[in-house]
Formats: sequence, C-alpha cells, structure tokens
Amino acid sequence: MTTAALVLYVVALVVLFGVRSAVQYRRTGSAGFHGISGTPAQAGWWGGVLFLAALVAGLAGLLLAVLGVVPAAAPAAVQLAGLVLALAGFAATLAGQTGMGASWRIGVDPGERTDLVTTGVFAHVRNPIFTAMTVAQAGVVLMVPTWVSILAVVALVAAIQLQVRSVEEPYLRTVHGGTYAAYAERTGRFLPGVGRLTAAAPLASQGRSTR
Repeated sequence: MTTAALVLYVVALVVLFGVRSAVQYRRTGSAGFHGISGTPAQAGWWGGVLFLAALVAGLAGLLLAVLGVVPAAAPAAVQLAGLVLALAGFAATLAGQTGMGASWRIGVDPGERTDLVTTGVFAHVRNPIFTAMTVAQAGVVLMVPTWVSILAVVALVAAIQLQVRSVEEPYLRTVHGGTYAAYAERTGRFLPGVGRLTAAAPLASQGRSTR
C-alpha cells in the first residue's frame, strides 16, 4: 500500500498541477501560476510557502516510508478507507479545477480580473478544490501514516486558511463587489452552509498567495 500511495500521489501532482496548467496555457495563454509573492510580513506569503511545503512534505513522507526510514503501519481496513478518500479527493480536485475553466489560478494577481464561478459545486461551496485537496491528503495519511505526512496535512490546512481568509476573500470582494458579497452570503466557505459571509463581515487585509 505504501508504494501504491506514492504512485497515486505522484500521478495526482502531475495531473492536477502539470497537466492542468498545460491545458490552461493552451486555452488561455496563461499557465495559471502566479507563484509565491509578497514578503514574510504578509499572510499571503506564508500561505504560499506553507502550501508548497505541504505538497513537498506529502511526497517526502511517502518516499521515506517506501525507503523504510520512517515507520508507517496501519490496519488494512484503515488503509483501504484512506485509498477511497484519496481517490475521491483527487478526483474532486480535478473536477473542481475543470469546473473553474479559464478562471482557475494558483495565486492572486491584484491586477487581474477573472470571472466569478458560481455554478456546479461552486453554487454550494466557495472553495471546493481546497476541501477536496484536504480530503485527499487526509486519505494519504490513512494509507501511510507517518509523522511527516501528518505535518503535511497540518501545513496544508494552515495554508488554505491563510490563503482563503487573508487573500482570496478580500481580493474577490474587491474585484466583484456586491456580486461576490451576495454569493458569499448564500454559500459555505469549505462546506455547504458553513462559513457564510454577511455583508458586514470584516475581511482580512488583501495579500498575494497561492490559490
């Protein structure tokens, strides 16, 4: 199961970031990557760094387990449940990326304006891709439970929280104004009905990070 998890993780990284960015470039002329920007004094910078660290740690945890450097043992039933979660999470991530179409980006450019996607799963949840990624990473931990993989999940959750609350939401409200405010009032942040924003809800100051 450890080797299977490593193969699955690598394939997911290639498809979700490599293939997806190539498709995006052919369709729009942009790969969709804005990279890590800003300074350590900005929440967006930390969000970007932690996001990258989560991906690297997730891969490192699996490699170390395959090489026998760190122990990774779990009951077969737990590993199977992890496999199901990981597959579902990676598939949902790809579906969410596809659903965003030309608006898909990794990072925020304050000078760029993309269409606000509010259809499909986005009609119920504002950040389904992040939810799906978290589910997938949690599934990988169940498949191959190592302390490195657990740290990867923690880093991913922290990165997502910083990115969404301090970067994404202020940016989208600035760019889309009342349209986004109304959308955020009726949809959950990561789960349906949970994390709705009221019109008067304060937002953290805008920064730049990975999306």
